[in-house]
Amino acid sequence: MACEIHLNDIGTEFRVEVQDCNENALNISTATTKQLIFKKPDGVTLTKDADFVTTGSDGLIKYVSASGDLDALGTWKIQSYIDMPSGKWRSEFKTFKVHRNL
Repeated sequence: MACEIHLNDIGTEFRVEVQDCNENALNISTATTKQLIFKKPDGVTLTKDADFVTTGSDGLIKYVSASGDLDALGTWKIQSYIDMPSGKWRSEFKTFKVHRNL
């Protein structure tokens, strides 16, 4: 993610590392579904298909914001969802803030 995210930014890369309970990166290279779920300050959720940053063996997935994504000021939440042959998981969520523009 960028250092500071602003209202209606386009092209902001959101990266999430999928981890086990010991905070080690999981090998998610066999994932058939990779998504990032965003929860806006008003509670509305957006689900976006994510891509591997490399091969998935490092646990990293990403999504790049598009027009209309970052349309609300305030504190957002982000969470990953992974579907693999061995199971389906959601990560812990993180927060980020969308700031107003000048």
